[in-house]
Amino acid sequence: MKIITNQKLVKRNQKIGQITTFASLGVLALGLYLSFKQVYISWSFLALMVGFILSQIGIFYGSRWGRSPRPDESITAALKGLDAKYSLYHYSSPVSHLLIGPAGIWILSPYYQKGTITYNEHKKRWVQKGGNLYMKIFAQEGMGRPDLEIQRLKEDMEKYIKKTLPDTTFPEIQTALVFTNETTQVEADNAPAPTLHIKKLKDFIRRQAKENLLNQELITILEEKLPKEENPST
Repeated sequence: MKIITNQKLVKRNQKIGQITTFASLGVLALGLYLSFKQVYISWSFLALMVGFILSQIGIFYGSRWGRSPRPDESITAALKGLDAKYSLYHYSSPVSHLLIGPAGIWILSPYYQKGTITYNEHKKRWVQKGGNLYMKIFAQEGMGRPDLEIQRLKEDMEKYIKKTLPDTTFPEIQTALVFTNETTQVEADNAPAPTLHIKKLKDFIRRQAKENLLNQELITILEEKLPKEENPST
């Protein structure tokens, strides 16, 4: 399997996470200090607000690029052993995680959420049961709206293909929700998009290759339009 990772983007975002986290601590400390001086109470509220915003930015970048293993590292490890017909793109295509190969064109959307993941067909929503309430509220570990996210990712990839290869017909782009936390339980076979634990990802892709073949000619045509610098193959 060929692995293409935008290491410059990874390092840049790691720095952003570190800088904003330290900056938030400084600004929050300043706001706390000013709160003891009545004359600066307005500045205190402003500093606390700015510090909170910076902390949320730091959490966002830190959880995606500062935590090890990062989402790209988890996906790479899970797919280790796929043959050279597959190419895995991290942060180097129109979407963050893209797998191209005999199984088709797959957008992999990673989630670190804990608890039990199910799909409510009546509400048409993914549901997270369990997990830490504090982490959901303050550490951005709630489920959010995966349906909207994967639809946006799919549209971004479709626009890219239509723009760069307008005369080539590709099979439908597929999306999958992949949960990377070791303790997460996934029970969402009824979901409209494949929803699975990362341990099952490689076997899932291999099964797809038997059902939805993307021929080597189409694989090559698409790979020629994407970055070619790669990490050591696995």
